Amino acid sequence: MNEEFNDEYMAVLDELREIRGKGQKLPERMTDRTRIVSLIKEIQVVLMPAFYHYRNMTEEIAFECMLDDLSDQMWSALCFSGQSPLMAREKTREFVLRLPKILRLLETDIQAIYDGDPAAKTKAEVVLCYPGFYAICIYRIAHELYELKVPYIPRIMTEYAHEKTGIDINPGATIGEYFCIDHGTGIVIGETAVLGHHVKLYQGVTIGARSFEKDENGNPVKGGKRHPDIGNHVVIYANATILGGDTHIGDNSVIGGNVWLLKSVPANSRIYYKGE
Repeated sequence: MNEEFNDEYMAVLDELREIRGKGQKLPERMTDRTRIVSLIKEIQVVLMPAFYHYRNMTEEIAFECMLDDLSDQMWSALCFSGQSPLMAREKTREFVLRLPKILRLLETDIQAIYDGDPAAKTKAEVVLCYPGFYAICIYRIAHELYELKVPYIPRIMTEYAHEKTGIDINPGATIGEYFCIDHGTGIVIGETAVLGHHVKLYQGVTIGARSFEKDENGNPVKGGKRHPDIGNHVVIYANATILGGDTHIGDNSVIGGNVWLLKSVPANSRIYYKGE
């Protein structure tokens, strides 16, 4: 460092530390986003070693690395959130026991996408090429961690998928079997949304919150049911927006493109946008 500016630079560093010190006390070790991205890839190798490859790991090596990385990052996340890090080992075990469930769900998603897109020549093509399946895969992993009340890690995972695909699925959303995303870019699914079985979404669909309640200080109230419920065998076409925690789309309904929907519709509905 140039000695002429050394004191000035050090003063800037001291000021940054002072600013940080006035906020939340930082833990000794925080969740490492880079290692969580590696963790995603290790889990994918464990789930589907024929399709996912990472650093030439065998399935067994990926499993061992996954255990180490998950337990370590779980420890950091629990510490950072003020929870007992002693739960890291048990939560890691509980997640591992859910891996067969995740794979069974993913196999239904592969089938749904293959059946739902005439352009898909094989199921292997779905796994290897489709961003919709890639986002669903990471969501399925993250959702189980969310259900185990693991902080930070699930959201980092789904935001990584969001970054890669443009598909934003909150890990708290509940999504049934045979979930199909076609094209996918711009899809948003909120934390308290519940989607049934055999739901198909096209690009640009938003399943979001209508508005937020405010407390006495005018701040948004956290928690509560904010996002819609989507029934079984529902198709939602491109750029449709469905909002509200009390909005329910009945089974076997079709929501057309560009529809703006703020109220529930019964089963077997056909809702289309009619331009002027």
